[in-house]
Amino acid sequence: MLDYHLHLWEHGPRPLDASLEQVAAYCAKAQAEGVTEIALTEHLFRFRQADAVLRGWWSEDPDEAMRASMQQFWDEEQGGDLDRYVEVVLAAKAEGLPVVLGLEVDYYRDRMHDVQAILDGYPFDVLLGSVHWIGAWGFDNTDDAAFAVQWETRDVETIWHDYTTSLEELADSGVCDVLAHPDLCKITGRFPSSTGEFHDRMAEAAARSGMAAEINTNGARKVVAETYPSPDLLARFHAAGVPVTTATDAHVVERVGERRDDVRTLLANAGYEKLQAYRERSGYAVEI
Repeated sequence: MLDYHLHLWEHGPRPLDASLEQVAAYCAKAQAEGVTEIALTEHLFRFRQADAVLRGWWSEDPDEAMRASMQQFWDEEQGGDLDRYVEVVLAAKAEGLPVVLGLEVDYYRDRMHDVQAILDGYPFDVLLGSVHWIGAWGFDNTDDAAFAVQWETRDVETIWHDYTTSLEELADSGVCDVLAHPDLCKITGRFPSSTGEFHDRMAEAAARSGMAAEINTNGARKVVAETYPSPDLLARFHAAGVPVTTATDAHVVERVGERRDDVRTLLANAGYEKLQAYRERSGYAVEI
């Protein structure tokens, strides 16, 4: 089993300094849980190198409240140094720890060329692609009152359409390797009248871009109480020939490798016999 979506830091204002000891603790917890390899995939936006290029991307949103909430969220998340993060993970790899170097990369409409420019020159093994916001609306950040109330006022069909369109554009950009929590738009348990069209679009986007999809257990901890992706979407990924990684999306060491049995059941029911691992942005099959 793999845990290919891990963060070193919880959200919110805090020191963002990576250390070899912290990476070693993540690896030790993974091995104790039967996980053979982990990917550290900290959020790109938490690093000052990304802040220097992308700050203010939310300014085009017409909703003043959304702009203000996104700026506050962004400011509270800052402080990491991408060079230091890469240095620490490479040192862990050099010591033989079962870790690969990754990032979680958000979708920025019309700015993915800028994102690519930030990433160029770093020896990443795997890049996760995520959609966490629609315009400046951080739809999965339900702790923010201005963001949360939008779920009561926006049309659910439109939310799913806008999310899926962003996911398609992210996949088509070619910047990332794996679609992270691909049906994140279900986080609050609100669904359109039919999910089939949206699931087909998500599967087709992954297939035509050559991306893998992620089985992410973090959804089981949310209001929707279901792993990302749903069994239906996972079946469509399999039918489309989309490989998968497995992940917890843990932000603390205690959660590394959790819900392994649930993931094994999902994989078996969908027909998957292998997982996708990565080295130097190249995918290859490994045993579950």
